[in-house]
This record gives sequence, C-alpha cells and structure tokens, in this order.
Amino acid sequence: MTSEVGKGKAIFRVVSGNFLEMFDFMVYGFYATAIAKTFFPTDSAFASLMLSLATFGAGFLMRPLGAIFLGAYIDQHGRRKGLIVTLALMALGTVLIACVPGYATLGVAAPLLVLLGRLLQGFSAGVELGGVSVYLAEIATPGRKGFFVSWQSASQQVAVVFAGLLGVLLNHFLDAQQMGEWGWRVPFLVGCMIVPVIFFIRRSLEETPEFEARTHRPTLKQVVHSVAQNFRLVLAGMALVVMTTVSFYLITAYTPTFGKNELHLSDMDALLVTMAVGLSNFIWLPIMGALSDRIGRKPLLLAATVLAILTAYPTLSWLVADPSFGRLLTVELWLSFLYGSYNGAMVVALTEIMPLDVRTTGFSLAYSLATATFGGFTPVACTYLIHALDNKAAPGIWLSGAAVLGLVATLVLFRGDRHAQRTALAAQA
Repeated sequence: MTSEVGKGKAIFRVVSGNFLEMFDFMVYGFYATAIAKTFFPTDSAFASLMLSLATFGAGFLMRPLGAIFLGAYIDQHGRRKGLIVTLALMALGTVLIACVPGYATLGVAAPLLVLLGRLLQGFSAGVELGGVSVYLAEIATPGRKGFFVSWQSASQQVAVVFAGLLGVLLNHFLDAQQMGEWGWRVPFLVGCMIVPVIFFIRRSLEETPEFEARTHRPTLKQVVHSVAQNFRLVLAGMALVVMTTVSFYLITAYTPTFGKNELHLSDMDALLVTMAVGLSNFIWLPIMGALSDRIGRKPLLLAATVLAILTAYPTLSWLVADPSFGRLLTVELWLSFLYGSYNGAMVVALTEIMPLDVRTTGFSLAYSLATATFGGFTPVACTYLIHALDNKAAPGIWLSGAAVLGLVATLVLFRGDRHAQRTALAAQA
C-alpha cells in the first residue's frame, strides 16, 4: 500500500461501503412521503409524515451504541474486519425496508419492522464513517491527510447523485400513483443488489500499517474507560460535527420533501437540485480537504461557520418569498459550498484530536452523538419548525444554530497553535 496507485485502490475499496450507507439513508429521505402513506397511515398527512421522518431519525439514535461497541471491535480487531461487519449489518437493515409489506397487509408489524431496519442501519452507520475516516487518515501520504480523508465524505456525494438520478428516472417512467404504491421500493432493491458487489470489493482491503504496528489492542472495557476519560474531548468533537450533519441532511435528504411540500415544486425539480448538490459537494470536499492541508483546519472552519450564521436564514427567506427551480438551485449550491468548506477540514481534524488507542471509537462517538441529537433529526425538526412558526424559512434558523455550535467548538479546540493544541489533546489520553 506504499504507492500512490495502491493507495488510490485502497481509497476506492474502503469508501465503497460508505457509498451504500449513504445511499440507503438518502432514498429513505427522498421517499419519506411515500413511506409515510405505506407504513404510517393516519387521518393527517402532517402526522403521517412526522412519523415517517421520526423513524428516519430513530436510526440515528442507535449510532452512539454502534460507535461504542463496533468502534471498540475495530480498535481491538482491526479496521478491515470491522468495516466488513458494519457492511453486513447495513445490508440486513436495507433488505428489511425494501421487502416489508405495508400497513394494509401486516398492520402494526409493518412500521415496527421498518423501524427495526432503520435501527440496524443506524447501529452499523455509527462506526462506518469513523472506521472509514480513520482508515484513510492512517494510510494517507504525509502532508495530504486532509485530501485523503475528504474522500470519506466525497463518496457519500456519489450516493446522493446516484439516488437522485435513480429518482429522476423513476419519476419519468412511473406516474405518481405507481411511485406511491411500489415505485419508492425500487431504490432500496437496487441497494440490495449492490451489496454483494461491495462485499467483494471490501474483502480485498488490507489492514493499515499503523494499526498493525501497535502492540497494545484495547479491550471493550479499556476502550470505554479511555473514552470516559476523554469525554470532554468527545463532547467538543460532537459540537464540531453538528454543523456538518445538519447542513448535509438539510441540503440532501430534506430537499425533496421541502421542495415538494413547502415550495410546491415538482418532484423532478427537487431531485434535479439534489443531484446538483451532490455533484457540488463531491467537487468542493477534496478541494477544501487539500486546502486545509496547506492553510490549516481552523481558518476553513471559522470562515464556513461565520458565513453560515450570516447567510443561512436570509438566503432561505429569499427562496421562500418566490419559490422557483432557479432559486432553490442557487440557495442549495451556496449551502453546498459552505458544507464542503467546513466538512473538508472538519473530518480530518476530528481524526487528529482523538487519542490513538481509541481513535475509531472516539471519532465515531462524537460523530454519532451529533447526528443522533441534531443532524439525523434535521428533516423532522425543520418540518416541525415550519409548522410551529408558520415560517417556511425556519430551516435557516436550525442551520444557523448548528453553525454557532461549530464556531464555538472550533474556538475551543483550536486555541493557540493548531499543532501544539492537537498534541496536547492527544496527550490527555
């Protein structure tokens, strides 16, 4: 794995499962309305949608548990073995959602099985991002860690574009009734078909030299103890991640629902914008990851959070004042730039501040707590805020709050010299 070509192949192998994890999450968000009618029928369309989005968010509640137990497994048994285990759990959850009959057939068992599928997906995802990010950080060429780690997030954007493209094709060939009855299941079935291919690809992963060189492999008890000792660092990392998770789910998973239900645009318009956002994210993430290698993580984190605080609500207010495809595209591409700028520096920074012996667990727990408490509930929180405040620009308030947390976390974690601060934090382990 010493050559650049070998490292390029390793990047492809490790991010392949990351693609599937994000693809599954995206298609649930895209078709939340159809899922609501199939599994959560009520007399109120708003109530059904809220139940569907709450189930989407429930998967994120399992992420902290996945971060601890699967993260400890990876820190003890290796990056390669752990990433294969997470893929298996993720696949099982996808199969459940794709194949369970609706409420009309199974009654209350149907939504419970869908919830189980989401919980399995969330449990596996709790360590998928951390496992992939740590793997990439440990194989990175010196001085290019930000660029290497950025491909964890960039691979997710491929999933966004692919899910959006699949949605565009389905909406072209199927009418609204067919999409609502069974068409929404097609993307989940496609995800099931992709699973064997990704298993084949990921089986060829090599263990990272940095992990193999370690003489001490912590047990679950030791990992939990070390994380507890460094829990203030984990909480600071969690605050750092909130901006990323909220902005990502706002501009991807929530866009089709927001475009259709609040802006009254067509499904096709919303899906095309989502595809454009995924492509924009894919471009900005490696660029900003590489830029963070040159100028440091802190400047990018500060700039992105300040710009988000200043512009999130005004741009969404401008959008809802006169909704159109062009305005939605403009606003989403701006938010995509902010997300790419922030995340390109944030993910690698999070791998750098975590102690080596619990790097995967610490990273995954910080990321999972942020997603479970804020990011994963972005669709349902935005839907509720719009309803409660009678303000369609309310998602801008949610994003601005996340940016404030990111700004505070950056100022706390990067006081003084960036490299000296990182060394001091690691030494606390």
